[in-house]
Amino acid sequence: MKVKDIGEQGLLRILQKFCPAEIVGDDCAVMPTTANQSLAITTDMLVDGVHFSDRTTGPYYAGWRAAAANLSDLAAMGATPLAVTVALAVAPDTAVEWVEEFYRGMTACLQEYHTPIVGGDVVRSPVVTVAITAFGQVECDRTIRRSNARSNWAIVATGVHGASRAGLELLLNPEFGQNLTEVDRTSLIVAHQCPKPRLDVLPIIREILDSAGEFSIAGMDSSDGLADAIIQICRASGVGAKVDRTKIPIPHIFSEILSTEKALDWALYGGEDFELVLFLPIANAQLLVKKIGNGAAIVGTATDSTDIWLTDSSGIDRDAILKLDRGFQHF
Repeated sequence: MKVKDIGEQGLLRILQKFCPAEIVGDDCAVMPTTANQSLAITTDMLVDGVHFSDRTTGPYYAGWRAAAANLSDLAAMGATPLAVTVALAVAPDTAVEWVEEFYRGMTACLQEYHTPIVGGDVVRSPVVTVAITAFGQVECDRTIRRSNARSNWAIVATGVHGASRAGLELLLNPEFGQNLTEVDRTSLIVAHQCPKPRLDVLPIIREILDSAGEFSIAGMDSSDGLADAIIQICRASGVGAKVDRTKIPIPHIFSEILSTEKALDWALYGGEDFELVLFLPIANAQLLVKKIGNGAAIVGTATDSTDIWLTDSSGIDRDAILKLDRGFQHF
């Protein structure tokens, strides 16, 4: 049997057998350090030609995206960033300027969240590869996990989805979206090259849930797509979901460049939007969406079934089962 025969999710299930079951399974490993605090740890690897290329990102934006991916994992756990370490593998003939620019991009993103690079490693490799480990801190009773969702809770997306995928298309195919204004074109490209981890949402979540008197929430980030996040949370929590296609927030300019079906596909499966997907009681969800604004929306409801349905409240399209196999998989 080959790795390609079991796919990415199958490989992860095998590897998780070698880890403590109570530690793995979320966007970060969370390890208690005191009675009230835990250390959140995440590692993300990027490979030239798989995760970035000079054709679409260049070293500065590749560095920014590398940092943003790790900070987004911390945000998904409710954790405040502390520091990162960076392991860099490069070929001997790699331009020093490329490496410096990559680190400038990382630093520019990290500085927005007061997060330093505190070490790492450098090795020789035929392919440029970067592995970042990020450390964050979270109060034990305020940790956001995938496994806490309950039936009848609302499903919140903290912002629009599909913008990063559209930005990638614009970079790969300059003829795409020629009717867009320069402002709209730039906004989509920026969404792909300089994603913003939603650490800004955490204080709002804490305020709302503290006022409610109970930290009831489940979630993860949508780096692998909105559909992936909803499915992963449902599986971890043992619930199902009904997701309303008419409620999914997508960029308003999609109507000018994409069919309705293509816009929905990019929103569900495009990935790399780095928003948060959160399950929480309906009253708290409504207040959260109101306070976040800027495209945040309730996109569905958790159910006591294990099926995950894409529905249509307008009655135009048939219901369909959401699956992981349409999103990006490494194998």
